Amino acid sequence: VSNAGVGMAGPLECQSLAAMQSLMDTNFFGLVRMVKEVLPDMKRRRGGHIVVISSIMGLQGIVFNDIYSASKFAVEGFCESLVVQALRFNVAISLVEPGPVMTEFETKLYEEAERADYSRTDPETAEIFTKLYLRNSRDVFTSLGQTPEDIAEHTLRVIEAARPPFRHQTNVAYTPMAALKHADPSGALITDAFYKLVFKYDAVLRFGLR
Repeated sequence: VSNAGVGMAGPLECQSLAAMQSLMDTNFFGLVRMVKEVLPDMKRRRGGHIVVISSIMGLQGIVFNDIYSASKFAVEGFCESLVVQALRFNVAISLVEPGPVMTEFETKLYEEAERADYSRTDPETAEIFTKLYLRNSRDVFTSLGQTPEDIAEHTLRVIEAARPPFRHQTNVAYTPMAALKHADPSGALITDAFYKLVFKYDAVLRFGLR
């Protein structure tokens, strides 16, 4: 089970390339290093199961989570490419895709975001992040957040499944978001929906969540 991960949220201009590379080294290359270690023996035994804790943000990018989403997209693409070869050797790969999870990981991430220096971006972007994004994120976590124990139960079901699924979303509240993306290959539908939720109807979003 690959579960190592770090987060990053905020305006792109305020994040250093070194911090971005460090995140990718943990979230993506950490998984790659683990798979390189375990896969050869699984192939020799012609049996095994690799379970990867991904994220709903590996399926849909979320505003101000550019680098974190990129790392999870990389995880999803890596596993999607590898799973066909792995099946030839009777090795299963499963992606567990949670939404928000209420842990110290998330608490620290948002506490750091509230204290951060946003002078390297323009005032409008800084205000959108601090006044809209952080406030809406708290509402999302309060209403849709799952506990670590809940994610562990979902993961255990994937591990024990007679035919392990390739993808398993833990939060049904995010099913419509994934469906919107698949419904319109051009991306216009999901982009328009997110733009309106963030910039036009954020009050409706928060009311709906409650």
